[in-house]
Amino acid sequence: MTSSQLPGSEAEGFVLAGGRSSRMGRDKALEELHGRNLAARAVDLLRTAGMTATIAGARSELDDLAPVISDEAPDRGPLSGICSALSQMSAELGLFVPVDMPFLPASLLEYLIWHSCITHRAVTLASVNGFIQPFPVVLSRKVLPFLKSELAAGRRGCLSAFHSASETLGQPIRPVSVELLAQAGQISHSRTLPPYQWFLNVNSPQDLDRARSSIA
Repeated sequence: MTSSQLPGSEAEGFVLAGGRSSRMGRDKALEELHGRNLAARAVDLLRTAGMTATIAGARSELDDLAPVISDEAPDRGPLSGICSALSQMSAELGLFVPVDMPFLPASLLEYLIWHSCITHRAVTLASVNGFIQPFPVVLSRKVLPFLKSELAAGRRGCLSAFHSASETLGQPIRPVSVELLAQAGQISHSRTLPPYQWFLNVNSPQDLDRARSSIA
């Protein structure tokens, strides 16, 4: 079920593309994976899931792919890009995917939006192999002041900030289990990759080679 099929729900999709790409040695948003760069793949993923797509914090010219919003403090990590996006969006919910996770399936994003709408939780995350994944994440606009407080305190970790916001709002994070959803047939991958591979981060040339091998 996509967000457009949920009565009264509003959600916007964002690609976080403002990282320094220090381990890659060049802007990883422009790295190609079987004919498409990572930024284009992330934008396509959001649109396949029925979402709008906006790029947050691009370090390269990416406005030919989707609208781009500037990151207020690009050197402070993805949490800063999230705050910039939450500050500018008009929808109640924002779904965030990093530019370096090319194997996320659209069905997972659709499920996270649906789950967020029916539970009314401020933070919706997934887990794989028992570990909570910081991305993809669905955030309510109500978490913005708490995330800004984390940034102001010099704490840049996204997952810890999500936990802090959730606890403050009296909604401890209860992640959805990707394996259980896949076993129940509620989500699936078009390339039949197992769930643990969906969360591969392409941060280095070696990661990129691994991703290319997985597709091959």
